[in-house]
Amino acid sequence: MFNSTEVCRDFLEDKKSIFSVLTTEQKDILNAGLSAAFYKRGDYIFKEGDKPNSLICLSEGKVKVFKEGVGGREQIVRLAKPIGFIGYRALFAEENHHASAVAIEDSTVCSVDRETLYKLLRMNSDLSLVIIKSFATELGFSYFRTVTLTQKHIRGRLAESLLFLRDTYDFEKDDKTLKVYLSREDIANLSNMTTSNAIRTLSAFASESVIAIDGRKIRILDIVKLERISELG
Repeated sequence: MFNSTEVCRDFLEDKKSIFSVLTTEQKDILNAGLSAAFYKRGDYIFKEGDKPNSLICLSEGKVKVFKEGVGGREQIVRLAKPIGFIGYRALFAEENHHASAVAIEDSTVCSVDRETLYKLLRMNSDLSLVIIKSFATELGFSYFRTVTLTQKHIRGRLAESLLFLRDTYDFEKDDKTLKVYLSREDIANLSNMTTSNAIRTLSAFASESVIAIDGRKIRILDIVKLERISELG
């Protein structure tokens, strides 16, 4: 059994957390409404059609949010990292989830029940503003991704996805290896292409010395060329 306060302490105190604007008294209220859970890689955090009852905050790990399309094919719509939160659209819209969330590596989440969250929003206007800003930022990113996935060619889409992974998860200590190890299928689902096309395009990038591939590890060797490919679309 998790001690929610202990597991989520670093998350709550992090300056990047949306809850950093709360007073000490308000954080005590938050702690009372917190619960923590651990998910192994591949575990569902929530499924499409589930009814949300809390705000889910990613404390550790990495999570993909995806929509299942025709024929069961996935389209990854979001990738989350600490200290991000997921499932908030459905929560605030008072709707069932329109997508599913799965841990892509072992992950810990801290959930704030709806009643506690709404109480804090009424008490602290800064928290409301931070969440509104997060919504606006996410909406702007969704616009950008929509254009990318519908207007760019395969090479441009894949290059943009690799840059997106760099921006989201950064590099390992060598400043070249992406700090996330996705399957070829996940890379394809992120780039709106078939798995076979993703494999061929990754191989082409490798033969052009733009990247190097070692299993699921991808090293970006020529960031300038990769950005150029993305720009050309």
